Amino acid sequence: MADIVNLRQARKRKKRGEKERTADENRRAHGRTAAERTETRLSKSLADKRLDAHRRKSLGDSESS
Repeated sequence: MADIVNLRQARKRKKRGEKERTADENRRAHGRTAAERTETRLSKSLADKRLDAHRRKSLGDSESS
């Protein structure tokens, strides 16, 4: 036979797990030194610039006129 499950308790358990995952993500994102945040920001900026440098211009761009 199947086990009886209290849905109220199951929902609470699921909600607690989601809160814990969110808290863990926040700890990783906000629990860093200023140097680590700066390094991440600069590397993201560099990656964005490299991506933009490789973009192709479409035929309808008004910049080429």
